[in-house]
Amino acid sequence: MLGVLLASGAVGFIAYRLVRPAEVTVRPAASLGAAASGGAGTDELTIEPAIPARKVPDQLPEIRLPGIDGAVHKLSDWKGKPLVVNFWATWCDPCRREIPLLKLLRREHAAEGLEIVGIAVDQAEDVRKYAKTHAVDYPILIGEEGGLAAASALGMDTVLPFSVFADAQGRVVTLKVGELHEDEARLILARLRDVETGRLTLPAAREQIAAGVRRLSQARSGSG
Repeated sequence: MLGVLLASGAVGFIAYRLVRPAEVTVRPAASLGAAASGGAGTDELTIEPAIPARKVPDQLPEIRLPGIDGAVHKLSDWKGKPLVVNFWATWCDPCRREIPLLKLLRREHAAEGLEIVGIAVDQAEDVRKYAKTHAVDYPILIGEEGGLAAASALGMDTVLPFSVFADAQGRVVTLKVGELHEDEARLILARLRDVETGRLTLPAAREQIAAGVRRLSQARSGSG
């Protein structure tokens, strides 16, 4: 039912290991490409073997983490809204580059109720300082201790950044590994809107997203 897989298929971005800055190593994401695992009719969302094979859940898991406001939040707090859950860290270059885009998307899609939730796999003090300095205006949760468990609950391990797109029912529509680019974000959000309005089924939207993101990534690689 879920059709194709959800990793980005991109070549040419760098995926950061989830470790402290002094120990950061990098892995080229060519091996993280969009795999068509099983093709239409499969019931799993998968990521290629470069990331430990885990099932991406159909529904957003009930992740609970403290926010920069000091309160504990869970992802279901935003149920009823389309959601982008972005895993990042202050020391991760592509993560930092995504933030202006995420702020823009939130403003542009405010009428649709889109919410961005950042999950920082980082130290609380660093996250609060960065969010204030860069005027991050969307909710940020801090995975100082629970960030790796939160990533694991979404079928992910050892890479930053990645973004999970979910519809208002909390269903995972796609998972984008690596830096999110504006053309990719607009493609994904357009298909998510098609799902919300009934113009596309969820499996059809996933297939179109996988094909579209792969095409955009190849074009970006070729132009570079």
